[in-house]
Amino acid sequence: MKVMLRQNAAGTLVVYVAKKDLEEEVVKETEGAEGKIFTLANGWELVFPDLPDPLELPQTVEAKRLS
Repeated sequence: MKVMLRQNAAGTLVVYVAKKDLEEEVVKETEGAEGKIFTLANGWELVFPDLPDPLELPQTVEAKRLS
């Protein structure tokens, strides 16, 4: 799914999923076998296999939901 990554006014990383009309803050970042894993405030875990480093925001990227 396509998601948009940006920073809010407080400097926290925020994920926006347009198809779900969902905007949540990232509460945890980990590295997994498939790529970078972001845990959102609502409990979702999204994996980003091709996330560039360093990350330039805002940016639309491809993600896969783990849970």
